[in-house]
Amino acid sequence: KMASLWWQPIVVVLALCLGTRVVDAEQKTLVLVDDLNVTYTHSIFFNSLRNRGFELEFSLADSHSLSLAKYGEFLYQNLVVFSPAVTDFGGSIDVAAITNFIDNGGNVLVAGSPSIDDPIRDLATECGLEFDEENTNVIDHVNFDHADNGRHTRVLVPPSNIVKSELIVGKASKRPLLYSGISMVLDPDNSLITSLVTGSSTTYSHDAVESISEYPHAVGKSTVLVAALQGFNNARVVFTGSLDMFSDEFLSAPVQQGLSGSQKFDSAANADFAEAVSQWVFKERGVLRYSDVEHHPAGTKENPGYYTVSDNVEYQIRIEELVNGQWKPFRHNDVQLEFQCIDPYVRTPLKGNNNGVFSTKLQLPDHYGVFKFLVDFRSLGYTFLVSTSPVTVRPLTHLQYERFIMCAYPYYASCFSMMVGVVIFSAVYLFHREPKSKNE
Repeated sequence: KMASLWWQPIVVVLALCLGTRVVDAEQKTLVLVDDLNVTYTHSIFFNSLRNRGFELEFSLADSHSLSLAKYGEFLYQNLVVFSPAVTDFGGSIDVAAITNFIDNGGNVLVAGSPSIDDPIRDLATECGLEFDEENTNVIDHVNFDHADNGRHTRVLVPPSNIVKSELIVGKASKRPLLYSGISMVLDPDNSLITSLVTGSSTTYSHDAVESISEYPHAVGKSTVLVAALQGFNNARVVFTGSLDMFSDEFLSAPVQQGLSGSQKFDSAANADFAEAVSQWVFKERGVLRYSDVEHHPAGTKENPGYYTVSDNVEYQIRIEELVNGQWKPFRHNDVQLEFQCIDPYVRTPLKGNNNGVFSTKLQLPDHYGVFKFLVDFRSLGYTFLVSTSPVTVRPLTHLQYERFIMCAYPYYASCFSMMVGVVIFSAVYLFHREPKSKNE
């Protein structure tokens, strides 16, 4: 018998190995670069990812062995594309493969540069934004760094041009953001993409060497420097036109506006910005989940399976937020519940407690059909949270209607008055006889 069980320890060891691999795969990140020297010039940023538990795998963007999936399963959860000049992705990776990766919940961080080529440009177009032409730069003749080479392409972005969302870009800073790269414009019809950093009113995009003969691709605050996309499947993508903004030089260099008398800072806000944006795009913050959805008639704890029109109902849902790798009760004052049948018949706010339980009481409409309780929470920086609970609302049974309805009293009175009138008329008609005249 013992001999027949010799294989069980091997199975246990294999199961443990496979389980460990699944856990590690959740943190595996593929980094595509044009040149492996990027691993040294951007070492501070990559080390911050490693310190947060990410397993980075570096590869040239045109390597023939590249693959995002194997046997129908994705090998990575995150993708970093720091290869703006790649002319064609290698292996089985192309723009379609990356968009499929995003459609299946993968997260992508993309950095461009003035030497951007078609693959990165096509990927941006798929996500609802457009890079400027090759060899163009973001230029600002007012907000430029003192270390600029005279072309004013080393731009200082004031904090007021960064989106006010602590979840995405971190806490507000008084230090400017150092930027050198290409510009973008967003598709106005795409509601899923948001500009995170824009240029100032004095910013424009053009070739820094050639004279301006045509209207620039982007001017003023319509010049987008960093943009973020979150799909309906909660996949996240961040595009930036500057690969340099993640470099060791830009993360640690002291900055000062080129104009005389301006304030000097020991470093730009790039380090904090890069860490916050990478935490958001790789779903370390702003992630929500729900559980314990309950609804039942008021005063009871059992779900009857169906409701009757005008019932009083209690509803509750537990919502949690991922904070520092742990699920914590979610606290927010703008979570709403809808009770809808195609269109919402009831919309009411949900009140939360310290345990992350949001609840409310509502009266069902005087309308029967197939309804659903819907919690659809959407807020900048958070994943989309949608909870639906279909229920049936039936009309009153014959025994549930009131015997006498107040508004029908006039009809009751007219009915009985008619009956009384018929009796009186019949009595008069039957028993009344006119007196005979003398001639008769």
